[in-house]
Amino acid sequence: MEQRISLVTLGVADLDRAHDFYRALGWESRPREADVVFFSLGGMVLALWDRAALAEDSTVSDSGGWGGVTLAHNVRSPAEVDEVLRQAEAAGARIGRPGAATFWGGYSGVFVDPDGHPWEVAHNPFWPLGADGSVELP
Repeated sequence: MEQRISLVTLGVADLDRAHDFYRALGWESRPREADVVFFSLGGMVLALWDRAALAEDSTVSDSGGWGGVTLAHNVRSPAEVDEVLRQAEAAGARIGRPGAATFWGGYSGVFVDPDGHPWEVAHNPFWPLGADGSVELP
């Protein structure tokens, strides 16, 4: 197996609401298919799909709680962390942790989307971003 992730699918309670939330962040989706929304993320894809259908397709039981996964979005500065958190809150996210200095020498905060998926927004001065926003480990 090659070392990469091609697609992350988020199970959502209301596809229209979730689609509207990510569009309010400024994201552009592919033309919507019947029951799934796809966003191209520069080399990988984020999908939104009905939570119950995703659990069934993935052969797991949905306990309704947090699934042990946090998504992350790295940015170029601490000010950009704060700006993304403001955008997310305006789009309907709950701010789980406001932007602040971290123990590892960066700056980060967390927003939680309307379906409970946590997103860390981080500036990591040790992981510079490429022009296309990609991260390469040093």
